[in-house]
Amino acid sequence: MTAAALWVFGGYLLGLFALGWWALKRTRDESDYWIAGGRLGWLTGGATLAATHASAGTFIGAVGLVYTAGWSLGWIVLALPAAYWFMAGVLAPRFTRVRELTLPAFLETRYGSRSVRTVGAVIILVATVVYIQAQVVAGGLVANTLFGIPTLWGMVGFTTLMVVYTMVGGMVAVVYTDLLQLAVMTVGAVAAVPLALRHLDGVEGLLAWAQVADPATFQWGALPGALLFTMALAFTLGGISTPEKLVRLYAMRDMRTIRRGVLLAVVLTTGLNLTVFLLALSARVFFPALPTGDLAMPLVATTVLPGVLGALVLAAVTAAMMSTVDSLLLVAGSALAHDLYGSLAGERVSPRVRMWVDRLGIVVVGSVPLLLLASGVGEGELVQFIVLLFSALMGAAFFAPVVLGVYWARANRQGALASMLGGAGTTFLWETFGSQEIDPVLPGVLVSFGLLWIVSLMTPPAPGDPLAPYRPDRGGAAKGEPPAGGARTG
Repeated sequence: MTAAALWVFGGYLLGLFALGWWALKRTRDESDYWIAGGRLGWLTGGATLAATHASAGTFIGAVGLVYTAGWSLGWIVLALPAAYWFMAGVLAPRFTRVRELTLPAFLETRYGSRSVRTVGAVIILVATVVYIQAQVVAGGLVANTLFGIPTLWGMVGFTTLMVVYTMVGGMVAVVYTDLLQLAVMTVGAVAAVPLALRHLDGVEGLLAWAQVADPATFQWGALPGALLFTMALAFTLGGISTPEKLVRLYAMRDMRTIRRGVLLAVVLTTGLNLTVFLLALSARVFFPALPTGDLAMPLVATTVLPGVLGALVLAAVTAAMMSTVDSLLLVAGSALAHDLYGSLAGERVSPRVRMWVDRLGIVVVGSVPLLLLASGVGEGELVQFIVLLFSALMGAAFFAPVVLGVYWARANRQGALASMLGGAGTTFLWETFGSQEIDPVLPGVLVSFGLLWIVSLMTPPAPGDPLAPYRPDRGGAAKGEPPAGGARTG
């Protein structure tokens, strides 16, 4: 990489630190720290939602999987609009009636049980460590490609950078760095495609050369049909149920803002996915025999594109990873500090001490994936399969308790506990022992729904009307007014 290219990359990183420091001055309490005070507009809300989706799973994992398995993966991009439509049209009008700070806090409020909150927080912690590992691996690959440093040290530097600015500024820092990162991602990806196509005589040349490089590229049989369908299901249900996306519903002002923000996220994420799929096919032509598909995007950036643009594309890859990891750190840090420690300590801890505990939780959560990778746990997997496992876990653990929780009054705490534990446990067991032609989200979600329904009907119903706080007719959320109830801190 040229000196000018390194300056481009370095300037981008300095911009992130500057935004983190600016956000520190605007973070006054836990509501600011975890959900930006619930004041986000449609532009910042939609941008942070899109940037959170566009992770290493997009720029490293999706490219790597298309490189390895061919174009048949491309249709899964249609699952994303379905997930976002469900979030905005079905879930948000009820889910945001009472504005919480975390997903486990919602579970405690809806089911009236601290044990439900604790179990939800533990599942989030475990699953998030798995997901952050994928992003850290990709960060090490980019650092190795760009600077020539060992991958492990690249992972250390990437993790340190992420932990520092997320710990300092919380959700406010994450939102505005996401806006910067989304701009970098868009410019980098859009600029890279025409240059890659210029080497291959346009789109027709790309398709012809890709067919020559690997005759199976455009065959649907590269991956089993059942696996493709259930992978799409994992992305759909995981997209609806992942806590880093759900808390962004709390962070936006009202339902009108949520709908506009989600529409923006759909347009941006769909465009980015289609763009990186074209780059994946280009990589298949340029580098037909890579040992792992996860190397495809970094090599396109450093060997096919001019130095400055290559650095911009690698900055886009880094931006994608950072925009996801900072959100994951917030979610996992809130699960550790706010939901586990905070719910036990209660009001005995001052707001100042709680803020320090919140920041310490982010440091702890950010360090664990790095320690696991340094010891050899989780290495060697394609990034996209790690991302898929996270989506499956979130869908299996939380889709039923969250969605049925705001629509079915009979759902109770016993059913929610059985649903979360059974769904997450089934997903892990299927991933280890089940058929590789079925993504574990399918058995996990079926078990989760079944247990919630059966156990809730076999045990006493919750007292009163548990759905009363979540009905849209309680106030004006469905008409675009702020959700009722304000931000809760307990």
